[in-house]
Amino acid sequence: MQSTQSDRPELGAYFHQVVDCQWACPAHTPVPEYIRLIAQGRYGDAYMVNWVSNVFPGILGRTCDRPCEPACRRGRVEVGNAPTEDPNHAERMVLEAPAAVLRGEYRPEPVAICRLKRVAADHKEDISARLPQARPKNGKRVACIGAGPSSLTVARDLAPLGYEVTVFDADPKAGGFMRTQVPRFRLPESVIDEEVGYIVRDNVVFVANCRIESMKALLDDKTGGGWDAVFVGSGAPRGRDLDVPGRRESAAQIRLGLDWLASVYFGHVTKVGRRVIVLGGGNTAMDCCRSARRLGADDVKVIVRSTFEDMKASPWEKEDAMHEGIPILPCHVPKEVVRDASGRLSGMRFEIVESVYDAKGRRTLKPTGAPDAFYECDEVLVAIGQENAFPWIERDIGIEFNDKGLPKLDERTLRSTHERVFFGGDAAFGPKNIITAVAHGHEVAVSIDRLLRGEDPQERPPPHVNVLSQKMGIHEWSYDNAISADLRFKTRWKKAEEALKSIRIEAELGFDAVTAYKETQRCLNCDVQTVFTDKLCIECDACVDICPMDCITFAAPGDEADLRTRLKAPARNATQPLYVSGPLKTARLMVKDEDVCLHCGLCAERCPTGAWDMQKFLIEMAHAGPATPDKPATLRVVMEASPR
Repeated sequence: MQSTQSDRPELGAYFHQVVDCQWACPAHTPVPEYIRLIAQGRYGDAYMVNWVSNVFPGILGRTCDRPCEPACRRGRVEVGNAPTEDPNHAERMVLEAPAAVLRGEYRPEPVAICRLKRVAADHKEDISARLPQARPKNGKRVACIGAGPSSLTVARDLAPLGYEVTVFDADPKAGGFMRTQVPRFRLPESVIDEEVGYIVRDNVVFVANCRIESMKALLDDKTGGGWDAVFVGSGAPRGRDLDVPGRRESAAQIRLGLDWLASVYFGHVTKVGRRVIVLGGGNTAMDCCRSARRLGADDVKVIVRSTFEDMKASPWEKEDAMHEGIPILPCHVPKEVVRDASGRLSGMRFEIVESVYDAKGRRTLKPTGAPDAFYECDEVLVAIGQENAFPWIERDIGIEFNDKGLPKLDERTLRSTHERVFFGGDAAFGPKNIITAVAHGHEVAVSIDRLLRGEDPQERPPPHVNVLSQKMGIHEWSYDNAISADLRFKTRWKKAEEALKSIRIEAELGFDAVTAYKETQRCLNCDVQTVFTDKLCIECDACVDICPMDCITFAAPGDEADLRTRLKAPARNATQPLYVSGPLKTARLMVKDEDVCLHCGLCAERCPTGAWDMQKFLIEMAHAGPATPDKPATLRVVMEASPR
């Protein structure tokens, strides 16, 4: 197996992958960095580290789909190490994972990364003076269609470079689905106003209540369009409908979830019937059922085709709904809408199915033969999916679409088959989430910037990488390497009887400062890398002896599959890399399994020759702007501007 250190330029990519949370984040937010800043009480700095990467720390701290948390190493380290005598354990786990606890199962928990992001947003000082100032206008005009997270990210990245960015939206305020489809009990409007306000300023113009009717007009110099580049971030605005007998006849009592949530936001819907069925297993369905509870329904059911485990909704969204007394009924396929003698909706009939999987993991729903289930209801909310819609894009202007109605895009640049038109967010590849839309926005901003500066958008600027030793003394490091044994801490909630009184009362209150600090101590500092120098090693095995996780082995050379079986603790998780040295004096290799490394630094403290060192790895993905070797990273500029 080739030495990990044999090709230094590739070591940055290796270290990036080892920082599991940052690697999993579509926007590659440097998670351990901002968690350490929160631990130090530097909330403004922590917020700005987030803001550089994910643009909406306060919004995402409440609504993110959290791809970072399943990747978190802490959960893997805790497997099989659950304390059984901790009096707080049951209480915490009941609040964080009630179903698992009631089944008598233990579920290792990652660091509460998302909730800590919110801590930075809620506790920060005024950061407005630290936002980048716009350069003089450079004469280039960019139109963004839709005012959701992808468009706003494009605007944020391009405006400081001198581009005149105009954001068009059919709604009166910017924010897109973050504002109109995410309920206020999850995301207060003041948070959206604040973070959108950091973007819509200087060179960014927001045109409200303006529905774009023609892409051709936007691109035509003769009709007053003539934009140098157009970004389409209009989302996936169309809800998928239900096609069963009785649907059309009961149209007045059956609403598409997306449209209904928007009607709730704008005040067109202020109450619902007493009995509500929500169809669908995604986060939109969870928002619908919890909103219905707050609008007067006391009998709300979520009914899904899939199993509970296969639902697309985030686990915590399902748990929040159940915490509010909303049952989730899996394996029910809608069969018929039933009406009473007067023709009014009275309920729905469902076929009971089971999920059967083939050798490739593909699911088929098969009837069980059980009698159909019938549930009474006064209203039905349909949240079974979203679809894209581009009726305003003419099909004769050079923008091609695939058989699913999605634009044909270059996946690297997100440019369409028209050289001046780009897509991102849900409008690019279908419904995803906010953090993916932000990542698309960053990539498109790079593409547009390079295009309008006469450069090839295919040539992407490299990320900025910095590796710095944390050594301060023989046994001292500039980071806290003590490993907390605490389980994941519970967050604060509004009492259910109060939270359910109004759709505008935020249900989850977030960590207080003390609990936030305790949660930060669960982070393993995965960005502080164990760096090994071959020529300094005397093969004394001191590092092997002291490693608490048996991560380190000195072994004879072999290929990766062979090495994984010969380590002190076999490395069975093939998704995690091996850190391998070059040949040592005895021709053996130092092999370290990254899977459950605690980054505690004990190997470096014990090493008598300094062959091991703990070095903080910081990577910032390239943003729009001229790429020069000595260009300071945005993150560094932000940190240097931080008041002390």
